[in-house]
Amino acid sequence: MAEQTQSGKKASMISGNPTKPLIFFAVPMIVGNLFQQFYNIIDSIVVGNVVGADALAAVGASTAITMLFVMVAAGTGIGCSVVISQLYGARQMERMKTAISTALLSILVFSILLSILGLAINKGLMHLMGTPDNIFNDAAAYLQIYFFGFVFLFLYNAFSSIFNALGDSVKPLLFLIFSSLLNIGLDIYFVAELKMGVPGVAWATLIAQGISAMLSFVFLMKKLKDIQTERYAYFDAAMLGNMVKVAIPTIVQQSIVSLGMLLIQAAVNRFGSVFLAGYTAAVKIDGIAIVPMVAVGNAMSTYVAQNMGANKPERIRLGYRICLVLAASIGLIIAGIFFFCGDQFVGLFMDSTTGAEAIQIGANYLSTVSLFYFVMGTMNVSNGVLRGAADMKWFLICSLANLCVRVGLTYALADATAGMIIMWANPIGWFVGLIIALARYFQGGWKSKRLV
Repeated sequence: MAEQTQSGKKASMISGNPTKPLIFFAVPMIVGNLFQQFYNIIDSIVVGNVVGADALAAVGASTAITMLFVMVAAGTGIGCSVVISQLYGARQMERMKTAISTALLSILVFSILLSILGLAINKGLMHLMGTPDNIFNDAAAYLQIYFFGFVFLFLYNAFSSIFNALGDSVKPLLFLIFSSLLNIGLDIYFVAELKMGVPGVAWATLIAQGISAMLSFVFLMKKLKDIQTERYAYFDAAMLGNMVKVAIPTIVQQSIVSLGMLLIQAAVNRFGSVFLAGYTAAVKIDGIAIVPMVAVGNAMSTYVAQNMGANKPERIRLGYRICLVLAASIGLIIAGIFFFCGDQFVGLFMDSTTGAEAIQIGANYLSTVSLFYFVMGTMNVSNGVLRGAADMKWFLICSLANLCVRVGLTYALADATAGMIIMWANPIGWFVGLIIALARYFQGGWKSKRLV
């Protein structure tokens, strides 16, 4: 509910002016998520420059699937954190601890089952997506190693979401910085020194996530021990039911970007490895660029959940305006950078001489899509209000509308535009999602929704 400001005073989400609490809460989330994307992009930079363009394309063909599961993990954690935030705002500490324990036990079982499923369908997924033969083995090997590390991926995201629900966004940032630096070091060692190729970057990610998950667990247990409560239950089926009500739509929403990538990837694969290499580099950069807007939306969700739990919905409007300004400003700044320097960012992934055509394809994608980042940011903040209030029906409608527009346009016009429709499908989908979310926000029905 409160976090430490630079002046040493406590700033509360549920009392006083929300500007500083929101900014001090959102900024570590933004930086942390950037680091998470940063060490993902290092995988591609290292393998693209050390091994070659085909290796980069192999990682790219796997990335659409891995990012889908990353978003499932993130959505599971965020969904659980809405219930935890509302209980924390209501000062129901015993029930809050029960919610945390229930969430962690459930996510542990879920991640193990999903890992087994992933290993079983690994190569089938690659065939289904039409992965080119010359990169198939590397892409399948990367994906198989990634599935082995699902438990660490899911638990780490759960720990981070719980810290955020308790108003502490600094510790997840520190764990991510550590994990990022470790991942980069292992990338360079496994690929450049041990010549492990594409599997090397997968092992680097797995090891870094595993160590971060264990550290997060230790610090979370210490934090919970410091919160004095009576005895509490370690598992509550009714509590799990409440979490599932929020988690499933949240998983869908968090997976929208990656599910869209997965479906669009299948459409893109048939345009050849040059197009795929340029698209892969651009999507990696795009994934980093949208992180700040997504993080601001997640901060909005925590703010709304705590204030709904504290029965103070009247505070939400001001927080909403603050997050809108923050997300839109970040989007416009990033757009300016990419519009003028997009080719330089894409050029980091491959040799500028042999990969000139791929670089141009990626730069064109970035310069177009980035012009609409402010729309994406506004949509995420508006969705954050609906999610934090547990208005999951409309939250899900916004997310599905966005997905259907993006994928529908891509498949309808991919051949006619030689794949270039992908750079316009995303912004149009964001506009549709934003219009629906704004309509629901101003209609006000979300104010009557709560779980606590």
